[in-house]
Amino acid sequence: MLSQRAQPLGPIQKTQPPEMVASGNIGKMVSENSVLVLGRRACCMCHVVKKLLLGLGVNPTVCELEEGAEAEEAEQALGRMGGGTQLPAVFIGGRLVGGLDRLMAAHISGELVPILKQAGALWL
Repeated sequence: MLSQRAQPLGPIQKTQPPEMVASGNIGKMVSENSVLVLGRRACCMCHVVKKLLLGLGVNPTVCELEEGAEAEEAEQALGRMGGGTQLPAVFIGGRLVGGLDRLMAAHISGELVPILKQAGALWL
């Protein structure tokens, strides 16, 4: 029988309180963080976004929203910002990159790392 060990926590992620989104401060959060991920709590796509960014050596700020009014308000705010209304939403260097599909496309095409370096989120 294998003994169970505590798993390492990995890099520490900064988190933002959901109240920041509820009060309409997405723009402020975007401007204060080089990489921001807005997503629903326990969303598999948000988990993949975080894993991809952490795997590249980026420590994103993550704001996980509860289902319901919080997530709906965030989606409406994203729509007003001129982007899609889909969560998860990834902001890099103050610019909305998009969701998981656009982030993966940028990664596969080789565009993601230069964008992260330009935003100051990646130094290598």
